[in-house]
Amino acid sequence: MQRTHVPAVSPFAESFGFSRAVRTGDQVFVAGTAAIGPDGRTVGVGDAGAQARRCFEVIEAALRDAGATLEDVVLTRVYAVRAEDIDAIAEAHGAVFGAVRPVSTAVLVAGLFDPDWLLEIEAHAVVGAARR
Repeated sequence: MQRTHVPAVSPFAESFGFSRAVRTGDQVFVAGTAAIGPDGRTVGVGDAGAQARRCFEVIEAALRDAGATLEDVVLTRVYAVRAEDIDAIAEAHGAVFGAVRPVSTAVLVAGLFDPDWLLEIEAHAVVGAARR
Protein backbone atom coordinates (compact mmCIF):
# COMPACT_ATOMS: atom_id res chain seq x y z
CA MET A 1 0.00 0.00 0.00
CA GLN A 2 1.38 3.38 -0.99
CA ARG A 3 2.09 5.92 1.75
CA THR A 4 1.89 9.62 0.90
CA HIS A 5 3.25 12.36 3.16
CA VAL A 6 2.04 15.97 3.20
CA PRO A 7 4.81 18.16 4.68
CA ALA A 8 4.10 20.25 7.76
CA VAL A 9 4.72 23.98 8.04
CA SER A 10 5.61 24.02 11.71
CA PRO A 11 8.57 25.16 13.77
CA PHE A 12 8.69 21.58 15.10
CA ALA A 13 8.29 19.61 11.85
CA GLU A 14 11.96 18.87 11.24
CA SER A 15 13.14 18.39 14.82
CA PHE A 16 10.08 16.34 15.76
CA GLY A 17 10.11 14.49 12.43
CA PHE A 18 6.44 14.63 11.47
CA SER A 19 4.22 15.26 8.47
CA ARG A 20 1.09 17.44 8.43
CA ALA A 21 -0.81 14.48 6.99
CA VAL A 22 -0.22 10.91 5.91
CA ARG A 23 -2.39 9.00 3.47
CA THR A 24 -2.43 5.22 3.31
CA GLY A 25 -5.05 3.68 1.04
CA ASP A 26 -8.25 5.66 1.50
CA GLN A 27 -7.31 6.83 5.02
CA VAL A 28 -5.87 10.31 5.68
CA PHE A 29 -4.56 11.23 9.10
CA VAL A 30 -3.93 14.91 9.81
CA ALA A 31 -1.59 15.67 12.70
CA GLY A 32 -2.47 17.96 15.57
CA THR A 33 -2.68 21.32 13.84
CA ALA A 34 -2.01 24.64 15.53
CA ALA A 35 -2.86 28.07 14.12
CA ILE A 36 0.42 28.63 12.31
CA GLY A 37 0.48 31.09 9.43
CA PRO A 38 2.55 30.75 6.25
CA ASP A 39 5.26 32.86 7.92
CA GLY A 40 5.57 30.33 10.76
CA ARG A 41 4.00 32.64 13.33
CA THR A 42 0.89 31.97 15.39
CA VAL A 43 -2.31 33.42 13.92
CA GLY A 44 -4.93 34.89 16.28
CA VAL A 45 -2.88 35.12 19.47
CA GLY A 46 -5.38 35.20 22.35
CA ASP A 47 -8.40 34.46 20.10
CA ALA A 48 -9.47 30.81 20.13
CA GLY A 49 -12.08 31.30 17.40
CA ALA A 50 -9.52 32.80 15.02
CA GLN A 51 -7.06 30.05 15.87
CA ALA A 52 -9.65 27.34 15.24
CA ARG A 53 -10.55 28.87 11.87
CA ARG A 54 -6.84 28.92 10.92
CA CYS A 55 -6.45 25.29 12.03
CA PHE A 56 -9.29 24.29 9.72
CA GLU A 57 -7.70 26.19 6.81
CA VAL A 58 -4.45 24.25 7.34
CA ILE A 59 -6.33 20.96 7.74
CA GLU A 60 -8.34 21.60 4.57
CA ALA A 61 -5.14 22.28 2.59
CA ALA A 62 -3.49 19.13 3.95
CA LEU A 63 -6.54 17.04 3.06
CA ARG A 64 -6.59 18.51 -0.44
CA ASP A 65 -2.88 17.70 -0.88
CA ALA A 66 -3.66 14.12 0.18
CA GLY A 67 -6.62 13.82 -2.21
CA ALA A 68 -9.38 14.28 0.37
CA THR A 69 -11.86 16.98 1.35
CA LEU A 70 -13.39 18.30 4.55
CA GLU A 71 -16.51 16.32 3.63
CA ASP A 72 -14.44 13.11 3.92
CA VAL A 73 -13.56 13.79 7.58
CA VAL A 74 -14.95 11.15 9.93
CA LEU A 75 -13.21 12.15 13.19
CA THR A 76 -11.78 15.27 14.80
CA ARG A 77 -9.98 15.79 18.10
CA VAL A 78 -9.62 19.20 19.68
CA TYR A 79 -7.06 19.86 22.40
CA ALA A 80 -7.77 23.19 24.14
CA VAL A 81 -5.93 24.91 26.96
CA ARG A 82 -8.82 27.06 28.23
CA ALA A 83 -12.30 25.72 29.01
CA GLU A 84 -13.83 29.13 28.41
CA ASP A 85 -12.90 28.88 24.71
CA ILE A 86 -15.19 25.94 23.97
CA ASP A 87 -18.00 28.09 22.53
CA ALA A 88 -15.68 29.87 20.08
CA ILE A 89 -14.05 26.58 19.08
CA ALA A 90 -17.42 24.84 18.72
CA GLU A 91 -18.72 27.66 16.52
CA ALA A 92 -15.72 27.34 14.17
CA HIS A 93 -16.02 23.53 14.15
CA GLY A 94 -19.74 23.71 13.43
CA ALA A 95 -19.22 26.18 10.58
CA VAL A 96 -16.91 23.66 8.89
CA PHE A 97 -18.51 20.35 9.86
CA GLY A 98 -22.17 21.13 10.63
CA ALA A 99 -23.39 19.15 7.62
CA VAL A 100 -20.58 16.55 7.70
CA ARG A 101 -21.11 15.50 11.33
CA PRO A 102 -17.85 13.64 12.07
CA VAL A 103 -17.36 12.12 15.48
CA SER A 104 -15.44 14.55 17.66
CA THR A 105 -13.68 14.70 20.98
CA ALA A 106 -12.64 17.84 22.85
CA VAL A 107 -10.01 17.55 25.55
CA LEU A 108 -8.83 20.17 28.01
CA VAL A 109 -5.03 20.07 28.33
CA ALA A 110 -2.56 21.83 30.63
CA GLY A 111 -0.65 23.35 27.72
CA LEU A 112 0.78 22.99 24.23
CA PHE A 113 4.33 23.40 22.88
CA ASP A 114 3.94 27.12 22.17
CA PRO A 115 2.27 29.22 24.89
CA ASP A 116 0.48 31.28 22.18
CA TRP A 117 -1.34 28.17 20.95
CA LEU A 118 -4.78 27.92 22.54
CA LEU A 119 -5.68 24.70 20.71
CA GLU A 120 -4.63 22.01 18.29
CA ILE A 121 -6.96 20.00 16.09
CA GLU A 122 -6.46 16.54 14.57
CA ALA A 123 -8.55 15.07 11.77
CA HIS A 124 -9.03 11.63 10.22
CA ALA A 125 -10.63 11.30 6.80
CA VAL A 126 -11.73 8.40 4.63
CA VAL A 127 -11.41 9.39 0.97
CA GLY A 128 -14.79 9.06 -0.67
CA ALA A 129 -16.69 9.00 2.65
CA ALA A 130 -18.73 11.99 1.51
CA ARG A 131 -20.09 9.99 -1.41
CA ARG A 132 -20.89 6.77 0.46
